[in-house]
Amino acid sequence: MAPAASVGELRLGDAALPLGEVTYVMAVVNVSPDSKNTHTVARSVDEALLMADRYREWGATIIDVGGQSSHYDNPAVPTEEEVARIAPVVEALASDGHLVSIDTWKPEVAEAALRSGAVVVNDTGGLADPGMRAVAAKSGAAAVAVRIEAANPREVGEIEVWDDPAGRAADGFRTLLPQLEADGVTNVVLDPGIAINYRGGYEAYTEMQLRMIAGADQLRALGKPVLIPIPRKRDAHRVAAFISLALEHRADIIRAHDAAMACDLARLFRRAG
Repeated sequence: MAPAASVGELRLGDAALPLGEVTYVMAVVNVSPDSKNTHTVARSVDEALLMADRYREWGATIIDVGGQSSHYDNPAVPTEEEVARIAPVVEALASDGHLVSIDTWKPEVAEAALRSGAVVVNDTGGLADPGMRAVAAKSGAAAVAVRIEAANPREVGEIEVWDDPAGRAADGFRTLLPQLEADGVTNVVLDPGIAINYRGGYEAYTEMQLRMIAGADQLRALGKPVLIPIPRKRDAHRVAAFISLALEHRADIIRAHDAAMACDLARLFRRAG
């Protein structure tokens, strides 16, 4: 049986997204030239706009902008450079009516993106940084807490395979949420972190990622919207399987590099926004 649907709405700036019967697609625009997801890389503001407009035509609701690759073996980007990459793109997308998310673990980058019009902070540092919490609390923006077994994606170690990964993630979020509330961060979205790249164990990690999605009801029971990030896989049929499983288990949001596939499958599952 599918898990119970979320209720209520998700506030994104002036927009309110009803939750429950819809899975919203968060599509990706990378302004990091070293991203391994080359088909999502925009090399100019105009190219980012064209890409985001195409995503919107396909049915995507949120555009997630990233200026630093989250893969552990890609080079680190100085904060100032990351801000310079993302700020003009976020401003242009927001001016064009897009709901923009910023993918970063750096509070300074998140703050610059929010000033430029972003309405979501997608924190791949798991909202552990007090500075990021302060930025989210002050802005009131939606804050995605990405489950990660490290301080940030560049510091991950070998993947640990858990029999009940969703239960482990839920336990972590159960501890985190009161801390966030005490710091004034209440507009929270839960991401179980299955798109984080860990070292080693590709097939074992793939199987655990599937178990995480299948256990999404444990996350939804915490009373917050659930975002399932679709991991990049070598084979398109595996990507489709992950998207389909996330839709079957009624994710509130799916973050996908393959936006056309995600939007089409959301329509097929009658979950399109």
